[in-house]
Amino acid sequence: MLAPVPDAPLSIAQVSPHRRTTRNQVNEFVERVSEELERRGHRVLRVASGDPVKRLIGDSALDVVHVHEPFAPSVSSAALRHSYSLNVATFHRPQERVLSTQVARPLVEVFFGRLDARTVATPATGELLERYFPGTYELLEAGGSERDWAAVAGELEAIYRRLLARRHDPTGDPEVRARIAKRPLIEVDLHMHTDHSTDCATPVEVLLETARDRGLGAIAITDHNEVSGALEARRIASEMGDIKVIVAEEVKTAEQGEVIGLFLEERIPKGMTMAETIAAIRAQGGLVYVPHPFDRFHSVPDYEHLLDIVEEVDILEVFNPRVALTAFNEEAERFARKYRIVSGAGSDSHVAQGLGSVRVRIHDFDGPQEFLEAMRDADITRKHKNLVYVQALKLLQTTGRPKAAKRTVPNAKPVRGGRPRKRRSVGGRASKS
Repeated sequence: MLAPVPDAPLSIAQVSPHRRTTRNQVNEFVERVSEELERRGHRVLRVASGDPVKRLIGDSALDVVHVHEPFAPSVSSAALRHSYSLNVATFHRPQERVLSTQVARPLVEVFFGRLDARTVATPATGELLERYFPGTYELLEAGGSERDWAAVAGELEAIYRRLLARRHDPTGDPEVRARIAKRPLIEVDLHMHTDHSTDCATPVEVLLETARDRGLGAIAITDHNEVSGALEARRIASEMGDIKVIVAEEVKTAEQGEVIGLFLEERIPKGMTMAETIAAIRAQGGLVYVPHPFDRFHSVPDYEHLLDIVEEVDILEVFNPRVALTAFNEEAERFARKYRIVSGAGSDSHVAQGLGSVRVRIHDFDGPQEFLEAMRDADITRKHKNLVYVQALKLLQTTGRPKAAKRTVPNAKPVRGGRPRKRRSVGGRASKS
């Protein structure tokens, strides 16, 4: 899909937690706003209690899913669970829901974390919500039962378009995409570490031989707060001749989690703000790659901080086999889809045995621009590794060793624990299958 044309009609779902026949403030709001939006030329899907929410929301190409009173359990909260669209919520009554604010609060917070904009019908409602679920709540046009519904619809349309303007344009650069489409396909792993990271004991030479043995055509070495290992790997790989190394760094920001810079030449210091770190990546002509964005067991930007930088993210990691809970990867995929961000994946290998446990198949590339265009058409293959196994190996290999020990391994051999691939010729290049 192309990026929406300004002022083009939108596809919007209005979701009420009540049955259609129920006469109350929420249903009146939904009906009157829907009528006004339809008068403006938009397509409005009305969803109410009793409707097949998963089929209507999950299978529809909607621009916006607007939920009303999305407290659990309700049709509105179910809509958030199944939505892959931009989500807006309106909270109406200044009334505490004990089940949502006390008993099921952690679950409700997860669903509220999927909201891209929050609105309230009254100031009192905003004060109540801010107390239990901190966030930014926009007050809609006041007026009680005498609301100017055209004005309310206008405010909401402005919010919808503001959110839509933040989505990435998936078309990219057609000329570059056409050029690289003629090249052979290679498999890449975009997230891994060497013993230049303090929590990894894999020598550069071993990593390269293992990557080559497993048929990878390119790898991104993303050591923590360091590029020395990646630079060394690129030097060695240039002599090997059949594998590319993207020099990268996984940088710890001050308070907003980690971010990876791809295609770097110099180390970026840790401890800066996310904005400063991104600026430093851009200054080197690099790409911004956000790793394991929703994994609460890693240092990650929270949803609010991720929204702050959504326009700056080039690639979002939607699959990481070291993530403990599948839901974290699913949440990343959901976020990438709604904002149309290029999806990426990597093994996040801290031991060579985990290398290539996820592979991204793309057309061969030269430099960051071609790489980003190649990633728009990528196929991600997930090869699940036993998480306990690779974590135990990491612990065994790193426990008790000197900090940042770096080993040179003459005549390095690939590690066992992966499946080597037979070499075959593809488009005149050595490859593996």
